Amino acid sequence: MIFEDPRILVKDEIQQLAEEGYDVSELRETLNRYLIMNRGFDIDDARYFFYEVFKNLPKKDGYHYHEPSEWDEIVAESSFAIHEKPEITQEELFDRLYGALLGRAAGCMLGKPVEGWTREKILEYLAEAGEERLEYYFPDIGAKASEFGIRFREALRGNLNRAIRDDDLDYPIINLKVLEQYGSNFTPENVGHVWLENLPFGQVYTAERAAYRNLVMGLRPPLTATHMNPYREFIGAQIRADIFGWISPGIPERAAKMAYNDAALSHVKNGIYGEMFVAAMLSAAFVCRTPKDVVLEGLRYV
Repeated sequence: MIFEDPRILVKDEIQQLAEEGYDVSELRETLNRYLIMNRGFDIDDARYFFYEVFKNLPKKDGYHYHEPSEWDEIVAESSFAIHEKPEITQEELFDRLYGALLGRAAGCMLGKPVEGWTREKILEYLAEAGEERLEYYFPDIGAKASEFGIRFREALRGNLNRAIRDDDLDYPIINLKVLEQYGSNFTPENVGHVWLENLPFGQVYTAERAAYRNLVMGLRPPLTATHMNPYREFIGAQIRADIFGWISPGIPERAAKMAYNDAALSHVKNGIYGEMFVAAMLSAAFVCRTPKDVVLEGLRYV
């Protein structure tokens, strides 16, 4: 659905507040009573909850996590390291980057028809196709594919002839445009400007949609990430990390910094850390020997 449902925004904010350690024990009942007493529930009702009901909530006892969203604090709480630019030949660099781009597209197309499915449902679908495990793109099983609720049949085996548009693939292109227009020292405001000029509102989701709405309302970062945005710690920013790692081979601290400036438009805390982590891993993958080494290096930057 393109238009935001105010009730869902409020319900999702209650869940987010609970995960942030706030005492929400009475909030769900408060919302239920409000819904009973008021026939409708529009954006003004949602504003009442965000501006009044959710203000000054107490933290639960025992919640001791320190989760900064400011760059300097994140660096101080992490194990950032400074790396020299590694020696990578142009031929090797091209091969790695080309492989990264193709892998990104291939992986996205592989999962696109079954996004949100459980492992059990996937195995059931494969069994219907006479396959015990997935070794290539998902097969097309004709009319029964629709019975399973398969989506984007053009991404099924035998039908796929291109990378279909997907938000996971939009962001490497969008962030390339950010870098072309503003360079590697871009700001969250620069990212927002490129979004408004190039991304349709209906093709962004959760935290990105909330941030987009806030940009249109005239808000600036960091308010774009926090104002009526229950999805501020979701994983959306992680899918925007790719190109920052790709253009920083073996220099994960540089990738993490760009990822931070991108994520801060729409996310806080864990939402920011996620993009920094992924960008750092993608950078480290150019020089690390094993997947474990890549993950461990990425963890230094969160």
